[in-house]
Amino acid sequence: MKTIFSGIQPSGTLTLGNYLGAMKNFVELQEDYNCFFCIVDQHAITVPQDRLELRKNIRSLSALYLAVGINPEKSTLFIQSEVPAHAQLGWMMQCVSYIGELERMTQFKDKSDGKEAVSSALLTYPPLMAADILLYNTDVVPVGEDQKQHLELTRNLAERFNNKFNNIFTIPEVKIAKVGARIMSLTDPTKKMSKSNPNPKSYISMLDDEKQITKKIKSAVTDSDNEVKYDQEKKPGVSNLLTIYSLCSGKTIKEIEEEHKNNGYGPFKEAVAESVVSVLKPIQTKYDELLNSTELDDHLDRGAERANKSAFKMLKKAEKAMGLGRNR
Repeated sequence: MKTIFSGIQPSGTLTLGNYLGAMKNFVELQEDYNCFFCIVDQHAITVPQDRLELRKNIRSLSALYLAVGINPEKSTLFIQSEVPAHAQLGWMMQCVSYIGELERMTQFKDKSDGKEAVSSALLTYPPLMAADILLYNTDVVPVGEDQKQHLELTRNLAERFNNKFNNIFTIPEVKIAKVGARIMSLTDPTKKMSKSNPNPKSYISMLDDEKQITKKIKSAVTDSDNEVKYDQEKKPGVSNLLTIYSLCSGKTIKEIEEEHKNNGYGPFKEAVAESVVSVLKPIQTKYDELLNSTELDDHLDRGAERANKSAFKMLKKAEKAMGLGRNR
């Protein structure tokens, strides 16, 4: 059975885009893969965090993983900082990385642009991401388009290490969902839906209630011709809502276009909102049950134990290959 690794930062509540583009697929993948799902809290601190808020977000994200359908008996769910091998191998990956290739990372350019003081971690976190993946002999990494560049770097670092020291790392494949991998902002459909957007109308949080969801979708940017048709170039707002509706309802985009060809945007948006509510409501109910439960802690404890066991084996192989420590 092949292995999948995926990590999400606990930096605020996840959006509908995170669910449709990633977490929904995770539930299906765990049936056919050995899955490691990680709350990457060490990545979150590349930018300043309030410690209490960070801890709250870590727990919230853990509960959401389970609420969407991740089965802790089939998958390993754990918190990155509870497995020390991530930081240890991350340093080793820094030592085989080049400053030039790190400076070329698009996300580093975007997040550091125009800032006087930039954390060095913004530059060096891709090697930590590589360590996250390589520790578990990962075969496949499901990511959005925006992380593809980092995955290519991971592959390069693994190959560089294997060629220079010892052939111990599996070279991971990148898996990008063909539909729904990039859910766009409701206020600017040329940009990805993001929880970091200061405008809450631009995204649907996985914890938004029915009233909030309906209000946000009804105010979503469309266009003036009132035709429900998929055309990413000419009708990005409508196309984004069609994608959301399709993924939430299970209907094809063609079926939705036919269903709403004479309805206009009002009834169409109402239908989109209803489909989103029907998907998120049961998740929210399960989330509320788990959030402050001992069950959640038990699952995270077992996940950390399993992850530590696997990661430690690979860390020792890498240390031996580089000549670190004593040979015993």
